[in-house]
Amino acid sequence: MLIDSFMLVFGLTLLLGGGNFLVTGASAMARNLGVSPLVIGLTVVAFGTSAPELSINLLGALQGNGGISFGNIIGSNIANIGLVLGLTALIRPLTIESLIISREIPMMILISIITLIVGSDVFLRSSPDIFDRSDGLVLLMLFGVFMYYTIGDVLKKRRDSLIEEAEEFSGGRGLRDTVLNLVMFVGGLAGLLLGGKLSVDAAVGIAEALEIPQVIIGLTVVAIGTSLPELVTSLVATFQGKTDIAVGNVVGSNIFNLLLVNGVCSSITQIAVPVNGGFYDLFMMILLAVFLLPMSITHKKKIVRWEGAVLLAMYLGYNVWRIVG
Repeated sequence: MLIDSFMLVFGLTLLLGGGNFLVTGASAMARNLGVSPLVIGLTVVAFGTSAPELSINLLGALQGNGGISFGNIIGSNIANIGLVLGLTALIRPLTIESLIISREIPMMILISIITLIVGSDVFLRSSPDIFDRSDGLVLLMLFGVFMYYTIGDVLKKRRDSLIEEAEEFSGGRGLRDTVLNLVMFVGGLAGLLLGGKLSVDAAVGIAEALEIPQVIIGLTVVAIGTSLPELVTSLVATFQGKTDIAVGNVVGSNIFNLLLVNGVCSSITQIAVPVNGGFYDLFMMILLAVFLLPMSITHKKKIVRWEGAVLLAMYLGYNVWRIVG
């Protein structure tokens, strides 16, 4: 198990590093080909943050380790609200933009409920609870609708910030720079695939050694590992006083996880809802999402420190209960 633990940490490190290299190389190559920074920001940079989750969940599902995939998708959403927002709110009260309150958070709640419904096959079709191809296609169509409405708003309000993000990832235009960008892109892709493979295999090994369900490892260790980009981004934004970015980052990530990551993975191969507590995880994800709405409206549209402490306590308490249970 010691070797598996080391390989899990190494695999997650490869995932995070590979995702960064992939985004950097792809953004720079797109810029060299004359693609506008705004388009790069809306596509490569935006989708790149979901690359680690997509890689590990897809490989886990393809290898028949659906518990890891389910635990990581749902666990990442639980960690994003309970752990990431809980910690950042403890550091500094989080200011919430009106648009996030009126549209993004309600949308996240609705999508979380839809995820629960499409996974409840035992009630809908009297069959085992799974996310299958039809569920995945429904989630991907909803993702298209979400992007359609979001892009219009982003073009109006975040044009400058998106261009800055794209410029940050763009390199030079010479032949040497182009080759370097290609190497970074290929290396990043290889890092994602290898990191995902190592992480899934190590997580399965740890689960077997401890004789606990795979979903528990996916829900805790793997979910926290793949949520590190959101945690780092939110903490840095909070220390810089940009607390609205922290909340928008988490809400957007949760929507991407449920619609894009879960949609792509379940469209390719079935992901079972674990019999051992899978619906508890879905309900906890919905509960945290619902809790976020009144917290955002009160205290002059701020999540204050004691509310952050409540979110963190809910996250830690639930994980302890799941592990012990």
